Amino acid sequence: MQILLVEDDHKAARLLARGLEEEGYTVTVAHAAQDVEAADLARADLAILDWMLPGKDGVTLCGEWRRRGLQTPVLMLTARDAVADRITGLNTGADDYLTKPFEFDELLARVRALLRRSVRTQPVLLQVADLSIDPQTHAVHRGGASLDLTPKEYAILDFLVQHVGEVVSRLQLAEHVWHADLIAIDNLIDVHMKNLRRKVDAPGNEPLIATVRGRGFRLAAPGESDA
Repeated sequence: MQILLVEDDHKAARLLARGLEEEGYTVTVAHAAQDVEAADLARADLAILDWMLPGKDGVTLCGEWRRRGLQTPVLMLTARDAVADRITGLNTGADDYLTKPFEFDELLARVRALLRRSVRTQPVLLQVADLSIDPQTHAVHRGGASLDLTPKEYAILDFLVQHVGEVVSRLQLAEHVWHADLIAIDNLIDVHMKNLRRKVDAPGNEPLIATVRGRGFRLAAPGESDA
């Protein structure tokens, strides 16, 4: 699941992103309205939006999204706790409202609740050959057998599934799974990819994940890879 986090406090954004990533979510961070890329917004399954952003505030930004027809669930974060402020946020288009300071567990519960509502109109499972992924519960099965993946392994697999049949570069994995420079985590990619392939492509299963030399990795159903 992709989460877009728009928070101008860099430390708070870093801590929130890290906590969500540890739960298996892929997080894209922006610190102001003008930093939000259209592609990141289009991919997001959920947006977490701070009210007090520099320049254009979160309420104005949320209102613009709704007027453009964007249906992505929005969780508004703010220190404003007056009833009138909550009403303003919700009437502008936010789906939920969380006042600061808050416990991360409560934010996580609200994230999960919003995602449960939004995925009711989406396919329940993502399927590639006999590999199935439940985006809501993060349950993964291969040939009916449950796979026990770490949060990072799940995030890698989720990103590969989103780009099924395409080559995903090491740089893309570094940016979207770790939000880090490739040089800093190059060896980590190898370690996690090796463990992921050991589970997904265990002996007796036809390989789904392939290394494309000099380019990256591809997940595809048997017979559909051109590598």
